[in-house]
Amino acid sequence: EGSWVDLKLPISMQPYARLARMDKPIGTMLLLWPCFWSTAIAAPTGSLPDLKLLGLFSVGSFVMRGAGCTINDMWDSDFDKSVSRTKTRPLASGELTHNQASAFLLAQLTAGLGVLLSLPHLQYCFILGSASLPLVFSYPLMKRYTNWPQLVLGLTFNWGAFMGWAAVHGDLDYGVVLPLYASGVAW
Repeated sequence: EGSWVDLKLPISMQPYARLARMDKPIGTMLLLWPCFWSTAIAAPTGSLPDLKLLGLFSVGSFVMRGAGCTINDMWDSDFDKSVSRTKTRPLASGELTHNQASAFLLAQLTAGLGVLLSLPHLQYCFILGSASLPLVFSYPLMKRYTNWPQLVLGLTFNWGAFMGWAAVHGDLDYGVVLPLYASGVAW
């Protein structure tokens, strides 16, 4: 009795899908909703949000959430071996090597870059999107150095509150996006 990953994907792809938590979509949705909220709020009054942007944010959320999981497991593989909930993860169990995970992470980040480069207002969105990477890479370390790692995770997952608005307008209206970001982090 396995997930859809175990039942539908070729055996060679299954460890990578589990590394990216493709069988656990809640993280992708938590990353996606702030993008959608901000894109919808930024849409002209009486208009629906831009469907192309919603599609790009959907792909980007899926890819970057997976990259975050890969980074997390790379940082934590030695710890994960000792925890019953995580000892069967692909890196902790030895199903994948760190070199394989690094190559997969490179592919994930390349796909994420492709999404970022597809956004309108490219220069602004590129700088803003790139500014989230320190949060993505530092979250796994926060579990070791603070009692508030979920705060860093909230700051990371809700970055889309900035990205949606920026993709529509090419700037940020802090009076709109900061309350949205703060409420998402607090949620």
